[in-house]
Amino acid sequence: MTDLNAPLSRGRKNPGANRAGARADGTAVANGDTMNEDTEGLAQNAAEGNLHAFAELLFFAYRDFTGDPDAILKDFGFGRAHHRVLHFVNRHSGLRVADLLEILNITKQSLSRVLKQLIDQGYITQKAGAADRRERLLYPTERGMALAGRLAAPQLVRLRAALTAAGPEAETAIRRFLEAMINAEDRPKVSAIIDPAGLPADRNDEGKPS
Repeated sequence: MTDLNAPLSRGRKNPGANRAGARADGTAVANGDTMNEDTEGLAQNAAEGNLHAFAELLFFAYRDFTGDPDAILKDFGFGRAHHRVLHFVNRHSGLRVADLLEILNITKQSLSRVLKQLIDQGYITQKAGAADRRERLLYPTERGMALAGRLAAPQLVRLRAALTAAGPEAETAIRRFLEAMINAEDRPKVSAIIDPAGLPADRNDEGKPS
């Protein structure tokens, strides 16, 4: 038979007991613990909601950032892969194929298909390295530089407008945020790539093949 004088089991059946079971008559403490846990849960949910919102903002920002040049690429029968290759070759004339593979993080097979189209249609030219003839160095042609500039133009306009809207103090914070989004082991390489002084060695001062 159940002993009616015995204390109820903690938690669900005894509203006077707190979740830790420290005091059976500590109703205020028990409610406080519950409220604290509920508050922490709400705060965690809110924080996760903010992170989801950031993720979605990144998605929509990238969608529109790439959408501008996408419309231009269609006229040439190209896609985003062609844009990426042309962008980095134009920015780093004399770029090694091996370095481009590492930057884009794609297979040789994937790059070969895109690169062949850009070379065959006169947007990129390829030469053997002066120091190592086995190396393949990539250079934009006049036609390639013109297309790269045309593709970059609407993106630069969008970036300039966004930075202006964010305010003069925001640029440093945005740069830090974007850098922190990159895998830690890749950050030094990325810094070298985006540094204006980080140019290929096998080229002259004008960015043309040696």
